[in-house]
Amino acid sequence: MKRRDFLKNSAILGAMATFSGALDLNANSNQNLANLKGAKMKFITLNDGNKMPILGYGVYQIPQNDTQRCVEDAISVGYRSIDTAQAYRNESGVGAAVNSAIKGGIKREEFFVTTKIWVSNASESGVLRSFEASMKKLGLDYLDLLLLHQPYNDVYGAWRAMSKLKNEGRIKSIGVSNFYPDRLTDFAMNNEIKPAINQIELNPFHQRKIDRETAAKFGTAVQSWASFGEGRNDMFNNPILKKIGEKYGKSVAQTILRYLIQNDIIVIPKTTRKNRMIENFSVFDFELSTNDMQTIVAMDEQKSLFSEVYHNDPATVERLNGWKLPD
Repeated sequence: MKRRDFLKNSAILGAMATFSGALDLNANSNQNLANLKGAKMKFITLNDGNKMPILGYGVYQIPQNDTQRCVEDAISVGYRSIDTAQAYRNESGVGAAVNSAIKGGIKREEFFVTTKIWVSNASESGVLRSFEASMKKLGLDYLDLLLLHQPYNDVYGAWRAMSKLKNEGRIKSIGVSNFYPDRLTDFAMNNEIKPAINQIELNPFHQRKIDRETAAKFGTAVQSWASFGEGRNDMFNNPILKKIGEKYGKSVAQTILRYLIQNDIIVIPKTTRKNRMIENFSVFDFELSTNDMQTIVAMDEQKSLFSEVYHNDPATVERLNGWKLPD
């Protein structure tokens, strides 16, 4: 989509639209967009009263030069929640796309923009300094959600700064990412403002039952990163997920997203292909049966698909603490 067409059409495309039936992913994406129906996005009410779309668009590993185009495509499909981070080095692309859409007529309050504080900035002064840098890149007057990206460095000092920014109205909600149950419990019990979100690896093979139960104690919503496990365990060809999806005329990806959404888990699937964005967005026109939900529950292997990033492993702690963001 050309920039002028994006600005022209962004305001009139269904903000919370979705699709019915199976999509022809080989068809022209504009034709798929023409088939949009007016089903409403589901929202999660966070523990501070703010509402967040349960389905958003993630930009992890998308190069800065491609980010604006990808986010503009996502917005044209109907995504309004966009997830980035300081460590992704593509906040500027996200900001450019969101601001283009606002110029095109979409109201700022329709968007829910998330970024994250990297470990090297996780201190009281580091948050205050790096938040300003992130906001400059994003080009926004306020941020919807700021997360601590990792449970390392001076997270308590960082939380004091984040709480201050929230109380000043510069951030709507604050939360954490990759906090295991013990860390989340300690953190929530020793801070007045409880994390609104804990963003963790969560997919059919690693369903994090204890993490979810712990989060619920503090009213903390759970958000999934790597909902598809980046295709590990040959997830997209899994015969169980395929069979379930076929009953509804849906793909494995749609089946996974629907399973997570029915468990009130916030999802942010990433893709650079517009047809896949459309596919991932088309999950509000069907509902998995109780039996199908239980079948997927039984797939849980209770271990991470990303052994290289165990967040309670000393080697991981050393590596992530040692990785500094470039200036």
